[in-house]
Amino acid sequence: MQIFNIEFKAAAKELDVLENLLAQHNALFIGEDHQIDTYFNVQTGRLKLREGNIETALIHYERENFAGAKSSHVLLYQHLSDKTLKEILIKTLGIKVVVIKRRKIYFINNVKFHFDTVAGLGTFVEVEAIDKDGSIDKEKLQAQCDEYAAMFGIAAKDFCSLSYSDMILEKN
Repeated sequence: MQIFNIEFKAAAKELDVLENLLAQHNALFIGEDHQIDTYFNVQTGRLKLREGNIETALIHYERENFAGAKSSHVLLYQHLSDKTLKEILIKTLGIKVVVIKRRKIYFINNVKFHFDTVAGLGTFVEVEAIDKDGSIDKEKLQAQCDEYAAMFGIAAKDFCSLSYSDMILEKN
C-alpha cells in the first residue's frame, strides 16, 4: 500500500498531559504496543521491519531530515508475524540499527497520534496526517499537523529532524 503523510515528531516530557488534551477531542484509542523496529541497510530511504502486538509491517519510507512537519512517502506491507522474513532481510541487507519503544496509538479521522517512550532516547509525540488514496491534498494534511502541534503547545525547539533510528546511531 502506498501512502502519503505529512508528519512531525517532537520531544515531549509529559505524555500524559498531551494524551489528556487529545482525549478531549474524542480520539479513538487503538492500544499500547511494544514495538521493535529493525532497520536494514538500503541505498535509498529507510527500510524497517516493525514487530509489535498491534502493528506488524515491513515499511519503506523516504523523508527529508528537518525539524517540523514534513512529507513522507511510505510503502507499507502488512503481514502476519514471520521469523523467516526477518531472517531473509538480515542475511541479504544486514541490520543498520534496532529501535525499541512503547507506543500508545490514537486516531482522529485520518490523523494518527503516537505517544512514544523510546529506549535510550526518551519520550516523544508523533503526529501523522495520512492520505491513503490521494483524496486529501497536501495543504490540508499540513494544516492538520499545524493544528495539533499548536494544540499540544509544541515549540520550534521541540521538533525532531531525525528518525529514532538516526538519533540512536548518532548517540552511539
